[in-house]
Amino acid sequence: MVDRQWALGFADEWVSAWNSHDIDRIIRHYAEDVSISSPIAANLIGSSQVEGIEAVNKYFLQGLQAYPDLKFEVLDVLCGQQSVVLSYINHKKARAAEFMLFDNDGKIKQMYAHYSE
Repeated sequence: MVDRQWALGFADEWVSAWNSHDIDRIIRHYAEDVSISSPIAANLIGSSQVEGIEAVNKYFLQGLQAYPDLKFEVLDVLCGQQSVVLSYINHKKARAAEFMLFDNDGKIKQMYAHYSE
């Protein structure tokens, strides 16, 4: 399912959605049973693990409020069989990468975020 062309298109839409700060557009990329792991979540909500679309939506809204200048610039897109790693620079000019595992509908079912700071 994941090939280079699909991954590049996904990355363009994903970063555009995040940079728009439109939660409906952002959340469309994630499966109902999504599971994410992020050090930022630990800082914002007290847990690095967030499970399910409703909890992820709430966490993302908190993140958008906490970081009103949030902006991503994609540096690289790496492809796996059912996964993508997006490497990017965030609004603080810190490097970050997210490993995303996709379900059969092309939605993120697992995501692991990594940050240089």
